[in-house]
Order: sequence, then structure tokens, then C-alpha cells
Amino acid sequence: MKNQQIIIRLALVTAACALLNGCLSSTPVWDRAFGDSVKTVTAMQVLNPAASANTDPVAGIDGTAATASQQNYGKSFMTPAPQTSVFTIGVSGSGASGN
Repeated sequence: MKNQQIIIRLALVTAACALLNGCLSSTPVWDRAFGDSVKTVTAMQVLNPAASANTDPVAGIDGTAATASQQNYGKSFMTPAPQTSVFTIGVSGSGASGN
């Protein structure tokens, strides 16, 4: 009895899916323009599309200082910042009045 109900329900669900498949409409307009918005937004994020043609050197920081700066930046993530105790907040003696 229970197996028969399962088979009937499965047959009804299969028939409903087959009938609803006929209601499916294609979207040729959407399919033709698929991805255009992503391409447009990506192109809008490019500041200077001809930047690779510019052969002028970058004025500003020299190579040694830039390398040292990058190394210091990388080292700042190696050692964690010291943890402050949540119980010492506002205990320094100076209040809102500046005393």
C-alpha cells in the first residue's frame, strides 16, 4: 500500500514537471546580451586604457626606498599588535573634563 502511494506520487510529480516544461519560454534577447553588463562594468573600472603605451618613468620614490617600504609593510603583518586589556579602558586618570 505504501509503495503504491509512493509510485503514484512520483508519477504525478513527473507528469507535472513534464507539463510545466511546456510553459518554459526561451529568452533569445537575454541570451544575446548575456555578459554585456559584466563587460561594461569591467571596462568602466579601467582608469587609463592606454597606460601600457606610456613609457615615461614613474616620478616619486626611488627603488631602494620603495623596496624597504614594501618590506616594512609585509613585516607589519608578521608580528601581531599587542593586545590591550579591556579592563584598563578609561582608567588612565583623565576623564571627560580633562583632569
